[in-house]
Amino acid sequence: MRELLATASAARTWAAVGELVRPRRGLAWAAFLVLFAGTAVGLLTAPVLGRVVDVVATGSADITWLVVVLALVAAAQGTSTAFGTSLVARLGEGALADLRERFVERALHLPLERVEEAGAGDLTSRVTRDVQVIADAVRTALPVMARSALTIGLTVVGIAVLDWRFLVPVLLALPVHVHTVRWYGGRAVRLYAAQRVAVGVQQQQLLDSIGGATTVRAFGLADEHVARVGARSRAAVDLALRGIRLLTSFYGRLNLAEFIGLAGVLVTGFLLVGDGSASIGTATAAALYFHGLFNPVNAALALADDAQAATASLSRLVGVADEPLPPTGDRVRPADSAVKLAGVGHAYAPGHPVLRDVDLELSAGERVALVGASGAGKTTLAKLVAGVHEPTSGGISVGGVDLGSVVRSVALITQEVHVFAGPLADDLRLARPSATDEQLADALDRVGALGWATALPRGLGTVVGEGGHRLTVAQAQQLALARLVLADPPVAILDEATADAGSAGARELEAAAARALDGRTGLLVAHRLTQAATADRVVVLEAGRVVETGTHDELLAAGGRYAELWAAWSGMRS
Repeated sequence: MRELLATASAARTWAAVGELVRPRRGLAWAAFLVLFAGTAVGLLTAPVLGRVVDVVATGSADITWLVVVLALVAAAQGTSTAFGTSLVARLGEGALADLRERFVERALHLPLERVEEAGAGDLTSRVTRDVQVIADAVRTALPVMARSALTIGLTVVGIAVLDWRFLVPVLLALPVHVHTVRWYGGRAVRLYAAQRVAVGVQQQQLLDSIGGATTVRAFGLADEHVARVGARSRAAVDLALRGIRLLTSFYGRLNLAEFIGLAGVLVTGFLLVGDGSASIGTATAAALYFHGLFNPVNAALALADDAQAATASLSRLVGVADEPLPPTGDRVRPADSAVKLAGVGHAYAPGHPVLRDVDLELSAGERVALVGASGAGKTTLAKLVAGVHEPTSGGISVGGVDLGSVVRSVALITQEVHVFAGPLADDLRLARPSATDEQLADALDRVGALGWATALPRGLGTVVGEGGHRLTVAQAQQLALARLVLADPPVAILDEATADAGSAGARELEAAAARALDGRTGLLVAHRLTQAATADRVVVLEAGRVVETGTHDELLAAGGRYAELWAAWSGMRS
């Protein structure tokens, strides 16, 4: 059972909204005042139309000035509403931008164990679906909700000013509205929260099935994974259909409230006009006022659906945004690039150790190859040295200083290389933002990539990644190695960084990796044992323990586990 990332409570979510709006108090007040003025001016329409009715009822045809007033009211209302809506949108977009930046900052600092525990689908659904839901609410629902709330409040005041007795039928509809909102809100929050979780689970299953498609096919698990995807999808669809049924019932109750209220206003107007205590124009204005409530009330309550969905999504973003940043503290620069592991053990789950009592030293500038069968713990050890995971037991130091206390000194490159969308030069400068064009060219040349990079349509200005020029697997790996050269860390770890290149590009990539490691302490998780043969030393892992260490020739002569692996490797290549 996965433990999903945190979701903020309702109180914390609204507190976070306050924190986001507080720096924009001036803009919030300006938006409120402009919308208030526009709404107040617009409410003059009903009494002016009521006056038209009274004037016509008396037999007069002089209503020109009233028509002019109506035109001025419409112009003033339209202008202020448009301006006020734009201010509300600016307020919402600014707050959303701050929340998005805070979310990304925290997400990038989440411990990898925590992300893996929750599943990539949970995080990606928050950064995609949840952000989109909130953005849509900010751009559409928020301005309409603000305008509707002001219209409802001021319209009730306007009815009271006309004749307080018209408020009685209005109040008859109020309990139905209140009950409808409470009935809907209590169900919608839970339903939409569950729906977000179901979508995250569905995305996680899709990622697992598609990402592991090769393994799924190899073990004949396609039907089982299709069934899992179908089950997760049905669960998400079932919750979506429940939401639609809930919304349909919601609208039915709103229609009942409208019927009760409008019928009451018309009956009240008939009685008051009949006994002479109100004019036909006043009764007309009251009916127009109440009828004018239909749109804002329906819009506000209908958008409650979007508001509930946005609130559920917002609480998921705030939950991640509230994650504490890792402590920085005072970090020191190590005296050299020697790496030492003392009694290191690690377990992803209690009672199931992956590494046990690993003692290993890498001298400054030494290049060590880490080999072993699948599941031996090679990648886990590489991630511990890189600081991605923390050891369950034991300690790791660089230059005699605990790994957690040193200035960032270790870089990890895996076979899963991401090419960021944008100009190639910008992709490279992620490793060193201040790098000059000459330094970029030098880094590419060092890893053998300058030739193809300068041959691109616009050279280093060519857009690569999503929507741009597609790099081959080998080119993407060379790009990652060039970033390593630019970052210039004293310690570098290559975790099977040439494994996906295929035989044709393997030798070229291995040579590029060797050049990128020049002058650094290097740890290579060797997928191809040719890398081990050229390393200064080879360390063999077996079931999470170091079972052999020595040079390539020494271990072959010893005839142990490494010799067996080399024989198997040589046999596959022959």
